[in-house]
Amino acid sequence: MIELGLARITRLLKNTPIPWRAIHVAGTNGKGSVCAYASAMLNAGNINCGRFTSPHLIDRWDCITINEKSVDEDFFREVEAAVKTKDQSEDIQASEFEILTATAFEIFNREKIEIGVVEVGLGGRNDATNVLEHPAVTVVTKIGKDHQSLLGSTFEEIALHKAGIMKAGVPCIADGSNTTGVLEVLKSNAVEVGAASLLLVPQDADPAGQVWNVVAKEELMDHQQMNICLAFEAVKEVLSHCYPSLDPLRLLPSIPNAVWPGRLQNLTIRSLAGNEREMLLDGAHNNQSAEVLGTYVDQKLREKHRPVTWMIAMSKGKDIHELLYFLLRSGDNLIAVEFGPVEGMPWVCPEEADSILGAARGLGISDSSQILSGDLAQALQVAVRIADGGPLIAAGSLYLVSDILRLLKQAELLSK
Repeated sequence: MIELGLARITRLLKNTPIPWRAIHVAGTNGKGSVCAYASAMLNAGNINCGRFTSPHLIDRWDCITINEKSVDEDFFREVEAAVKTKDQSEDIQASEFEILTATAFEIFNREKIEIGVVEVGLGGRNDATNVLEHPAVTVVTKIGKDHQSLLGSTFEEIALHKAGIMKAGVPCIADGSNTTGVLEVLKSNAVEVGAASLLLVPQDADPAGQVWNVVAKEELMDHQQMNICLAFEAVKEVLSHCYPSLDPLRLLPSIPNAVWPGRLQNLTIRSLAGNEREMLLDGAHNNQSAEVLGTYVDQKLREKHRPVTWMIAMSKGKDIHELLYFLLRSGDNLIAVEFGPVEGMPWVCPEEADSILGAARGLGISDSSQILSGDLAQALQVAVRIADGGPLIAAGSLYLVSDILRLLKQAELLSK
């Protein structure tokens, strides 16, 4: 069960100083990418930087990085144990995510980071990461419909939760391509809390042209360009106060090398497929991100007379029909799967594969293959066979992406 609120995390971090400056990032889509781009830039500037994103992909500790490297497992468990001891001794009853957030912040302190790049877990206003009272800058990315049961059913209601990370005297940078209603909510909230400024990208971002001159490539989609610009503006704001002699434009070449697994990630699955086979992984799990992925696939991967083979899993509660509508095309192949248990998030459950297949048939995708939960390796082999050299994509859930990456890691270890 998800219980939002700051009371428990505040008690958990009581008497724990946060001397490092933070880039705090909220939004429905793109916030993880913004964090990855920002930390890559800071690392290129030799700034001791920590990054905290969620959910983890393979191991629970890989969501915490120091200078672009995941923290050591033993170190993570040591700090986590100390946080859990405090939670139990003071009967705080913190949630799993609150424990994780406190662990990340304690690790940042021990590593003496200078800047922390922190992604909101869910929402913003009542998210555990909003215990950050004095961030250097806040960022609000693209707003879409997700977690409506907790955040509201309209873009404006959801935006109000995301805007909750704004702070008095702290500048905020936001995705200017959001709907008019969302932008009005952001502007109103910025005035209400007394934010130092609200910069909308790209219309208010003067150096956007300079950014594109350095990093723009033909293969970048509009949303990737937007996320790069948001990250650049956030880093520029931090540097202007903390490292005024460091030119942020010098750090831009590091962005194309930023690694953000599970988002338009191409990888070879030879150890699972038995041959040199490419697969695209994307954790698109809501309508907006599915639309972006569908556009990318239509423009970059679809070949004449060559259907796309999809491996799709979803979390319960998602709008199956809408998500599939943005991805599937007539003639595509679909293998519906169910991701396994998510460590530390027992409330997350997979949608039944039968339900996904039923929704696909409703869209006219009748030639579907079905693999239920239990043997993802078998499902991948079936997918490779059905794809027959055509595009192969896993999508619909970051938890499915995690399962595939974990399976690939295990297979590679066994082959050594």
